Amino acid sequence: MARSVFTFAGLHLETDDRLLTPRAWTQEQSAWAADLLPQLPEGPVLELCAGAGHIGLAALRQSGRRLVAVDRETVAADMIRDNAERLGMASRVEVRCGELSRVVDRDECFAPVIADPPWVPTSGIGRFPEDPRGAIDGGDDGLTVARQCVEVIAQHLLPWGAALLQLGTLEQVGALDLPAGLVVVEVREYPRGVLARLVPAGADQVSCAAGPSR
Repeated sequence: MARSVFTFAGLHLETDDRLLTPRAWTQEQSAWAADLLPQLPEGPVLELCAGAGHIGLAALRQSGRRLVAVDRETVAADMIRDNAERLGMASRVEVRCGELSRVVDRDECFAPVIADPPWVPTSGIGRFPEDPRGAIDGGDDGLTVARQCVEVIAQHLLPWGAALLQLGTLEQVGALDLPAGLVVVEVREYPRGVLARLVPAGADQVSCAAGPSR
């Protein structure tokens, strides 16, 4: 169990060897989120499967918005808090540790949601022996945690908001059965994965209140 320093989107952050090593290409998710923020309704940002918190922190560094960062691992929660402190963003970052469906209150809504679930099928995790299993194992088809993410997104995304979901392939995007009221409107493909932008299909289908209630 050791910490190491890494640079992500120009930020000097720390991670732990029990977490997935941050991938350089996922800076694209931060950059896309940052580009979207000025166009989205006011409100905090929700980050699911946050790991060391690097994607969400990089997305918000030029913004005054608050970040609610969620991960089920206590080591990740500790790392997010430490990284927020390193960046002088601690007052704008709330960390919640637990299962995705249990740590967001029913009436909470968020303008953008960022999600980076594990998406490697269980049968393929042996190809990545250096990565912690829990950080990459996405179940039989790689979409088990991604499905949990889109359920949270469907319930908590503000009208006219947007979510950015990271997956491994275009085929996975096509195989992901979205909850009613949520649609994919854009997909960007990269050598190491894909990013999909999801939006509510209709504002009348969203019933949560803007901002965290905690």
